[in-house]
Amino acid sequence: MWLGGLHIRSYIVGQMISTSPVAPVALSPDRLAADLAALAAEPLDVLVIGGGIVGAGTALDAVTRGLRVGVVEAQDWASGTSSRSSKLIHGGLRYLQMHDFSLVREALHERSVLLQISPHLVHPVPFIYPLRHRFFERAYVGLGILLYDLLARTTRTGAGMPFHRQLSRRRAHELAPALRERRFIGAVQYYDGQVDDARHTLSVLRTAASHGAFVASRLQAVALLRERDRVTGARLRLVETGQELEVRARVVVSATGVWTEDFEGIADIERDLKMKIQPSKGVHLVVPRRCIDSSTALILPTEKSVLFALPWGEHWLVGTTDTNWAHDRARPTATAVDVDYLLATLNEALESPLSRADVESVYVGLRPLIAGAGDETTKLSREHAVNCPLPGLVLVSGGKYTTYRVMARDAVDAAVEHARLSAAPCRTERTPIVGADGFAEAWESRLTLAAHHGLPVVEIERLLRRYGSLVGEFFAAAACNPLALVPLAGASSYLQAEVAYAVTHEGARHLDDVLERRTRLAIETRDRGTVAAEEVAAIMAPLLGWTEAIVTDEVEAYRATVGAEVAAEQEPNDALADAHMNKVVPFLPTP
Repeated sequence: MWLGGLHIRSYIVGQMISTSPVAPVALSPDRLAADLAALAAEPLDVLVIGGGIVGAGTALDAVTRGLRVGVVEAQDWASGTSSRSSKLIHGGLRYLQMHDFSLVREALHERSVLLQISPHLVHPVPFIYPLRHRFFERAYVGLGILLYDLLARTTRTGAGMPFHRQLSRRRAHELAPALRERRFIGAVQYYDGQVDDARHTLSVLRTAASHGAFVASRLQAVALLRERDRVTGARLRLVETGQELEVRARVVVSATGVWTEDFEGIADIERDLKMKIQPSKGVHLVVPRRCIDSSTALILPTEKSVLFALPWGEHWLVGTTDTNWAHDRARPTATAVDVDYLLATLNEALESPLSRADVESVYVGLRPLIAGAGDETTKLSREHAVNCPLPGLVLVSGGKYTTYRVMARDAVDAAVEHARLSAAPCRTERTPIVGADGFAEAWESRLTLAAHHGLPVVEIERLLRRYGSLVGEFFAAAACNPLALVPLAGASSYLQAEVAYAVTHEGARHLDDVLERRTRLAIETRDRGTVAAEEVAAIMAPLLGWTEAIVTDEVEAYRATVGAEVAAEQEPNDALADAHMNKVVPFLPTP
């Protein structure tokens, strides 16, 4: 399926990318120390607060316009919404039902752009939409997906995907034998995009750093600096030590997502100038690939929205829910009701129903929806907003993962105008993400790479999808350790070298950074990474100067968090589920 997607877009990869690629920088501990010193040394043009996809995209947009840029994050990169999405790059079929045609067209354009600038991380996936009624539904759904395809072809970059097609019941069942054959009369097949959101966010951030941005995680904004009525920077606190530093900037951009209202609190913004953010909880189940016999992703209509079943390596991702969340935004959790709802909705379409025993793991993300009082989250648009509530301050929030680049462009446009900065126009539509340049050539050389490194071809393909053309850098980093290309004992789907590379090149500083985001062991194993935790921590320890006591504390803290999540998933409501997470205190060693 992925190989077909590579072929589908191979004719356009490279043609749309005009900005010269830069040498990728390693987000190493030494680089972090240098960037912290640089942030405090001289004033920036733009300080971006928030290290999710919108913050990373904003930093990349600003630095490629020639501005002096810093980006900081209170936790780990992509630790919030940007590592817990549905992993889709899509226009949003359900927004057609809301008649939000401009949003869908914009997202479809962005889908095409992301296929071009990050081909190793974003790839096409075929979907089928099963039909239950012979005439009206086939015509209605068919016309909707026809409009979807036509809107994609009206964008500047074209479609980048095959056209949809109508399927008979027999053909639909051949593609997806798992579907309950007698329930459906046929289907419509179309294509959308898929992404590893955490790795993509990190790659966008590394691209920004490679163009000259200063980047620092676990650096929390605690106050804004002011001269008279103008914001002139921020006071930041190193979460691990409590040390504070002041960073001056001509304009501060907040890309804090579901934490926007918290940021507005420290900025002391007047009530009538604040954005109202309604976090919407999206729950996803992970089940083994063997549980759903299908060669294509599924999209199933529900009473209020749609449900996806998406291929993910040796697994399926099933989701999602869309309900209000009013508790801890750092660690939202699922309930028994959420899990049962997703299973029941999926089972309505399957010949062989799934049970709770089939669920390997659960993950939860929050959408930062811009809300009006009393609005249901299922009725809220995914439009974004850019606001300048104070001189020297720009807020950006809302939106969806697919349109992050548009959000970033609008935020930087506002910052440039607001602070009267001298800057070039937006260039990110043609700026390749690190690992993109030379990816097609690296893919064609995968047999040679496999023979040279003594690895199966399928393993080289997996590494190429993770690192793209940076796979050469990955192997160079692993060359000094003869055991580096050995699989982890507790999780054979990843190599030991990937853990080390996460620390030396990808800014990982804690055990959960690796288990949850640099790899996806937290969702891809039934034990949620707890079995591999000691081994992974042992690899990280010498690279970060950890003592045996720190290793023990990191492992225990991670296992406690997983235990709380599992316990929460047995509770009937959000309040009881959240109470389990409130008992967990994250461990942050002093460097």
